[in-house]
Amino acid sequence: MRHVIALDVGGTGMKAALVAADGTLLHQARRPTGRERGPDAVVTAILDFAADLRDHGLREYGEPAVAAGVAVPGIVDDVRGVAAYSANLGWKDVPLRDLLSERLDGVPVALGHDVRTGGLAEGRIGAGNGATRFLFLPLGTGIAGAIGINGHIEAGAHGYAGEIGHIVVRPDGPRCNCGQRGCLEVLASAGAVSRAWAAASGDPDADAAACARAVEAGDPAALEVWRDAVEALAAGLVTGLTLLDPEVLIIGGGLAEAGDTLFGPLRAAVEARITFQKLPLIVPAALGDTAGCLGAGLLAWDLISVEVSA
Repeated sequence: MRHVIALDVGGTGMKAALVAADGTLLHQARRPTGRERGPDAVVTAILDFAADLRDHGLREYGEPAVAAGVAVPGIVDDVRGVAAYSANLGWKDVPLRDLLSERLDGVPVALGHDVRTGGLAEGRIGAGNGATRFLFLPLGTGIAGAIGINGHIEAGAHGYAGEIGHIVVRPDGPRCNCGQRGCLEVLASAGAVSRAWAAASGDPDADAAACARAVEAGDPAALEVWRDAVEALAAGLVTGLTLLDPEVLIIGGGLAEAGDTLFGPLRAAVEARITFQKLPLIVPAALGDTAGCLGAGLLAWDLISVEVSA
């Protein structure tokens, strides 16, 4: 059975799969990255994992993978196949595509940014299925984004397209790691809500999920923290939809797990802010933590289709 290798590399762990042409996950596995042993050890762990996946496919399906796709955190040079920068992994200009292709006996390898790769899966086969234009935002420790146009993700001229987390929504707000003040990321991410609720509740271990539960219970302090985050998020989303005019806004990550506690007030806040713009659907992500692997698989199958058409 024809299949591809899909790898989703995170800061501490890797998720992997063998993916059939119809998107079926034939085999799934997980391993640590080995980040504590240094950036070179992470590269070795990825190469070893990919080789083991190739061997598994050969044993189980009678043939090796026809391509591989890998999603990594940080800045990716898609043209050269280089992981240009990753603070999480300590990488700079790692030629991951060539290293993987060599380890896998020369099969083509696609390399993608982790959030954009997850967004590709959400757009094609997840919550954005059928939309010609969408914006995907995972609300986790930070906020990244992916711009989907006609089934593909727009990377931008330099690989930075979709970084909506660094839109300034409160110019006098707190300092962001990027150097600006009042970025969406420092006001409306799950990490931001966790910090704000820990301060408001006096519990240093409080997190965004605890804040959501307190909101549902009617806690006034939690309601204020939540309202501030939702208003900031709505401001950022309106900027995004004004520029991109998407049909669908897909919200994922830890904060989206709050369900209607988030989506109810968020939809209302976005609708209250728009004037001439068209209100898009605002929906939760559908694929969970499989999005990265599924997206990496799609990248790999796209390589095969390009080769065939060429």
